[in-house]
Amino acid sequence: MTTILIPELSAHWDEPDSFRLAGYRRDGGYQALRKALAMAPDEVIQALKDSALRGRGGAGFPTGVKWGFIPQGDGKPHYLVVNADESEPGACKDMPTLLNNPQALIEGMIIACYAIRAKLAFIYVRGEVLHVIRRLQLAVSEAYQAGYLGENILGSGLNLDIVVHAGAGAYICGEETALLDSLEGFRGQPRLKPPFPAVAGLYACPTVVNNVESIATVPYILRYGPAEFARFGTEKSKGFGLFSLSGHVTTPGQYEAPLGTTLRELLGLAGGIRNGNRLKFWTPGGSSTPLFTDQHLDVPLDYESVAAAGSMLGTRSIQLFDETTCPVRVVLRWAEFYRHESCGKCTPCREGSWWVVQLLDRLERGAGSEGDLDKLLDICDNITGRAFCALGDSIQPSVASSIKYFRDEYIEHLRIGGCPFDPAASTLFALESAR
Repeated sequence: MTTILIPELSAHWDEPDSFRLAGYRRDGGYQALRKALAMAPDEVIQALKDSALRGRGGAGFPTGVKWGFIPQGDGKPHYLVVNADESEPGACKDMPTLLNNPQALIEGMIIACYAIRAKLAFIYVRGEVLHVIRRLQLAVSEAYQAGYLGENILGSGLNLDIVVHAGAGAYICGEETALLDSLEGFRGQPRLKPPFPAVAGLYACPTVVNNVESIATVPYILRYGPAEFARFGTEKSKGFGLFSLSGHVTTPGQYEAPLGTTLRELLGLAGGIRNGNRLKFWTPGGSSTPLFTDQHLDVPLDYESVAAAGSMLGTRSIQLFDETTCPVRVVLRWAEFYRHESCGKCTPCREGSWWVVQLLDRLERGAGSEGDLDKLLDICDNITGRAFCALGDSIQPSVASSIKYFRDEYIEHLRIGGCPFDPAASTLFALESAR
């Protein structure tokens, strides 16, 4: 069973100096950079295209194609921005990567900047994770001292500076254009697109915005070759990545495996659901993706298969819930998060998220009516596709899918005038027992 794991980013996390430059170089670190600097910048971009690496931040856009969008010979400075503002409920892969293997990110950033002809790069990290910020600052400092950053890197003529920028804790800054506004010193709010960041990004100049895991995977591709990376995964979802298992699982954590791995296989590694309970529902890609149930244990976790089954792979943030969990309460908590984090720029998200929370709260307390379910779906339909950015679109998936799979439990709340999973209720688990 353990043969499904492909430890690369996580291979040395258990070593006490994995985050130090010496530990990273001991395990082959910065060999990829030397190979990249011996290539032409366009050859590096082509290697990324050949690897078919898709962005690991959730959207799954091909990384090499994104790099290729940067116009050359335009006379403008180019920038690389790493999005380390990980903050969606359930998302927890980038922070441990930065804590345990920050040099992989830095090496990947140097290679990326060489490819897109950038001389300045930023790591935008959440301001609350002070321990991560300090470790990043140490890693950047060590890279400067070793000559991997600064002027004339390894005698190649490449000059590059990296800035670690701490955000102020707004979920909206995970949206790439809101992140760029925040970097420029403005309030973090999404921009109208087009123009896209590749043409007019940071300071109105061509900019690549990539996720931490996307960039940290680049050294592997350059070191071993794009074909070696592409031999893992599925036909259209190549490579491997970190699957974050959290919630009601015996051994939560990061499991690095090829795309296309199933939850059944991952659960076999993680010891199954806690206390021998039954899996009730789960998210394949975090709280912004439609729910799956125990019927979806064998769906290959790649972009195409998950989409065909009715959800999204997203950031592979797998939250698992057993039969002791009230799906209405879970979805309510997620909706409260999105309401709180709405930047307020557009009416559909600002007002719609508030109404979704009101209705879900009423239903969870058993004080609503069955008509509220249709009203909920109608409100969600009026948010999705009409909000200024993807934050508004993140509200509908969990709401609609929970009604799809657990409509009878919503009705049960109304029938008994409260939550059937409340320990104080005499009908605790009555609905489950009747199944």
